[in-house]
Amino acid sequence: MVDESIVKQVTKSIIEILNSESADDSIKVGVSARHVHLSQADLETLFGKGYKLTPKKKLMGDQFAAEECVTLVSPSLKTIEGVRVLGPVRKNSQIEISRTDTFKLKVSPPVRPSGEIKGSAPMALVGPRGSVFLNEGCIIANRHIHMTPADAEKYGIKDNDLVDVEIQNSKPTRYYNVQVRVREDFDTEMHIDTDDANAAAIKNGDRVEILTQK
Repeated sequence: MVDESIVKQVTKSIIEILNSESADDSIKVGVSARHVHLSQADLETLFGKGYKLTPKKKLMGDQFAAEECVTLVSPSLKTIEGVRVLGPVRKNSQIEISRTDTFKLKVSPPVRPSGEIKGSAPMALVGPRGSVFLNEGCIIANRHIHMTPADAEKYGIKDNDLVDVEIQNSKPTRYYNVQVRVREDFDTEMHIDTDDANAAAIKNGDRVEILTQK
């Protein structure tokens, strides 16, 4: 039979640890793999008339990882299959890949904030019902922090400010000029791509500290 006093003591210890972690000033990291955002028109071309994305995993706000995946085809006809689509649909389609992906695809996309696709790299998308060629839309996403208004006020940060951050782990690393985006429907979380994560031995849920504001 389990001693109830021991259970209560262990439960209390766990709660104290969780409260301590949530009270610190560090920020959780989310590692973002390659993915695609689609416009409704492109979604219907790729998957069929009137098609709607099927949510697979909830992200922050109204965003979600969808069940649907597409194949990337570069102008040099190099491909990467099984690239996840994120929802909901956007005004313009956008592909976000890592620098390592560019070597396989033989493309040279710029490092950009999400949504800034003018003059970015071309890419074709192939789905089960059709294909789309985008003259622009492929980027390497910049390092950025999603932040709630409450946390932004705590840090003295405004939307689009730049900060330096640091992680202390087995491979201590500093990142400079990290863009902060502030919005009501955001959770406070820094997003980096798989290249940055692998280089600094970072995994989902690790935490970084803000060092300076630009």
